Amino acid sequence: MPVCEIDPWRVQYFARVACPPDVFIPTEDSDAWLWNPLHRWVYDKLAVAASQGLEAAPHGVKPSHYPVFSKPIYNLKGMGVGSRRLLSEADYTAAYQPGHFWSILLEGDHVSTDLVVIDGEPRWWRHARGIVGLEGTFDYWEIGSRAEPKIEDWTGAWCRKHLRGYTGMVNLETIGARIIEAHLRFADQWPDLYGGDLWVAALIRLYAEGVWSFDDREMRTGYSVVLFSPHGRRYRHPAPALQREIAAMPGVSSLQITFHEELAPERHAMPPGGFRVAIVNCWDRVAGNAARERLRSLIES
Repeated sequence: MPVCEIDPWRVQYFARVACPPDVFIPTEDSDAWLWNPLHRWVYDKLAVAASQGLEAAPHGVKPSHYPVFSKPIYNLKGMGVGSRRLLSEADYTAAYQPGHFWSILLEGDHVSTDLVVIDGEPRWWRHARGIVGLEGTFDYWEIGSRAEPKIEDWTGAWCRKHLRGYTGMVNLETIGARIIEAHLRFADQWPDLYGGDLWVAALIRLYAEGVWSFDDREMRTGYSVVLFSPHGRRYRHPAPALQREIAAMPGVSSLQITFHEELAPERHAMPPGGFRVAIVNCWDRVAGNAARERLRSLIES
């Protein structure tokens, strides 16, 4: 296995490509934190905000104005756990929690950017725009085929200043082109939409040799459609034959059932707005929506 992947629903993207036994490529923030001691500070979200000159402070320092956005300073599990808007001083008082911070409430598109960095210099970009759902969820992501100059200018300068000495993948989440989270890994949710096995082979060479070589001329827009179901229930995986049937639908690239059936629901890190049960990667969003509704009828019944 070329990529250190703990989620069984994503092994499908990496299992077919050979890799040297001494190459370790993280997909989990916990691994990336352990393996990159010189740059692990980027997981401190308050430090990332400060590095950009954004107004922010830990809980205990009251905001000078509202609304602001509050979340944990560290959260290696992701999924928006503990994040919320604070609209007033009463909200701030009720939400006060050690280890959390507030920052200016940014406006604009929420974009997840994967980039290849060699000694802090960006060499490849791919941007996924999140269409927001309820309470920390996403309805779908659009994995674009175009450059995003505002994002690339701001985050490129940030990488050159703060990631010198680092070579590998970086994932940056931005709102209005300002970084809200940084990760020393890539988004393992959609490698099939990046280029499949050819892209994974380029990824392995990046970590094995420190070079990037990938022909992106065939790049096209894809979609990652997410199924969130209500909290408070214990869901079961659809039968393997039904999963294969949905994954084979026209316009669908892959299917992920994104929870551990054997674990209690509360042991999964999930946003307030729902329990994520599946992701459909697709080239046609109408087809992805149809696949999602088919899954919904199977999983929620």
